[in-house]
Amino acid sequence: MKAQMQKGFTLIELMIVVAIIGILAAIAIPQYQNYVGKSQVSRVMSETGAIKTAVESCMMDGTAENDCNIGWALSNLIGEGGVDVGEQEGLEVTYDLDDGSASIVASFGTNASSAIRGENLTWTRADNSADNAGSWSCTTSVENKFRPSGCAAEEGGEG
Repeated sequence: MKAQMQKGFTLIELMIVVAIIGILAAIAIPQYQNYVGKSQVSRVMSETGAIKTAVESCMMDGTAENDCNIGWALSNLIGEGGVDVGEQEGLEVTYDLDDGSASIVASFGTNASSAIRGENLTWTRADNSADNAGSWSCTTSVENKFRPSGCAAEEGGEG
């Protein structure tokens, strides 16, 4: 009689595969979380950056701050959730018709990655007396590894 050969994997081989998968997961999961955080900051930078045009239009037309319709679509990354239609919690848009200054401040809320939750992203328009009058600049309080290019660190922030 022929002896039947057993087929399959040994316990050691299976344990090695599980160990390799565990090592790869330990490296991949933090990198994925960093990627998600950075993409969310970039998304909010883009969303709030689109408001600049509406603010400029209201300022040029001499429209009072309370009467300015910025045409904002609600964002699930800004504010603490439970937003009312037409009003975004965690987003503050202000401008001064007299000196030409403006600011757009977005606070990362509960749907944002835990690494950036509670941080801010701010667009600031230089006033009319500045050398670069009317120019917009971006600052954020998120960690350096999440900050998109074109957005500097807030004073007193990291990096």
